[in-house]
Amino acid sequence: MTRYVGIDPSTKTGFCALDENGEVATAKELTGIGNKDPKRITTLVKEVASHVKKGDKIAIEGFSYNSQGRGVGFQFGVGYAFRIALYSRGHSYREITPGQLKKFATGKGNCAKEHMIQPILDNWGFSHRSDNVLDAFVLAKIMYSIENRESLTFTLTDYQQEVIDTILNPPEKKKPRKKVAK
Repeated sequence: MTRYVGIDPSTKTGFCALDENGEVATAKELTGIGNKDPKRITTLVKEVASHVKKGDKIAIEGFSYNSQGRGVGFQFGVGYAFRIALYSRGHSYREITPGQLKKFATGKGNCAKEHMIQPILDNWGFSHRSDNVLDAFVLAKIMYSIENRESLTFTLTDYQQEVIDTILNPPEKKKPRKKVAK
């Protein structure tokens, strides 16, 4: 049985798994043990890994490179720890940017987390007290849509289809121009 998994890495990690029909099988917030690192990160990674099964189609939220503050170092640390754990266990995953996640849920790629609650409820009838789980749910829906895109073409909104197209066919990155000595 194929599952579609979304992981929103954070101190309180959102985890959501959809079944083969795109229905929620698991939706929870995972925290690891304690508040001291590296124990917290280690136990959190193990906790997430224990929920991932062979054959899962996984989407993980990409890094927010414009973030600032004390928690940024932790976010990068836990984010890479998850990626290393998935890779070392033989799981592949797709990285979804925060903007793609938000746009798939709301039609706008730059909205605040609190503005995602109602569109998620309206679009899919899903609610949860944790915004991390809501993000994981949308990531799982993106993965479900990618893997089942042939049969979903007419059920996605234009902006959702645009997100899927961008994920599958990313624009070429512009090469930096060489600086010429004067």
